[in-house]
Order: sequence, then structure tokens, then C-alpha cells
Amino acid sequence: MSSQIASDGGRLRLSGPITLATAAALGAAADQYLNGSDVVVDLAAVTEVDSSALSLLFEWQRAAQRRKCKVSFCNLPASLASLADLYGVTDLIPAGA
Repeated sequence: MSSQIASDGGRLRLSGPITLATAAALGAAADQYLNGSDVVVDLAAVTEVDSSALSLLFEWQRAAQRRKCKVSFCNLPASLASLADLYGVTDLIPAGA
């Protein structure tokens, strides 16, 4: 199954897995979706994660900083929140509404 991104104004909805197999393509999509406006990324429909998902979130944050905008994340799957806690990076993931 592939991952998908749907844009709804200032909100992006990610769906499907965010794993080593999909993270690179999702990271490259930052150029398309981070265009200087603040964005909330909704992860409610994400079905599977590994540590690549954390890397992706941080990559999108760096891309947003370069473009002088902010990105935040909402509806983190429990498995992703658990990984963030395990690695001690929970506080580095900005929460969105």
C-alpha cells in the first residue's frame, strides 16, 4: 500500500504507511506543500509507522523553517507517539489542532 497526501487548505492529511519504503517520497513532497504558509499535518489515517516516520516529521520541520513557515502535527498514531517517547523527542514534535 502506498502513502497519500491530501491537501485541504492549510491542512494536509497523510494516509497509509509511513515507513522506510514510503518516507523518501513523502519527504520530497514537502517542496509541493510547504510554500510559505503555516500547515497542520493530520496523521489520523496513517496505518503503519517505523522510525522513518519520525525522521519525516523532522524533515518537514526543517523544510518549513527554510521556507519561513511553520508545520505542526495532529492525531499522531499511538505507535508514533510511543516511538517519539522511546527516543525522547516528543517535545520536538509541535502539536497542531
